[in-house]
Amino acid sequence: MAAQPEYAPPPSVTDEVETVTVRRAPKYSVFLVAGAALGIVMAMILTLAFSRPAETSQYTGIEYAPMQVFGFIALICVPAGIAIGGVVALIFDRTVGRRTREVVVDHERVQLPD
Repeated sequence: MAAQPEYAPPPSVTDEVETVTVRRAPKYSVFLVAGAALGIVMAMILTLAFSRPAETSQYTGIEYAPMQVFGFIALICVPAGIAIGGVVALIFDRTVGRRTREVVVDHERVQLPD
């Protein structure tokens, strides 16, 4: 015959009704990525708006290709766009975060016997 398993007492369950405060918050990563994308678009616009025929720089004596100019401008515009996106997310968090509401929840705890 197969061995019978030992009797295990049932777990103890406690049920509590609590009131919690819920508030909405923006996803910061979405705003930071949108800011970076805005920075890249601004770098493209600035590169195309102020592009001149390739000529030698009077300071370094090097000729810069349009993609190099885009890269240099993107090094400034992308971090600036990320910073602007972060500030916008903070402003949304402060304005939307003020609206809170209280919700009644059922909190159930299950404790297994040792």
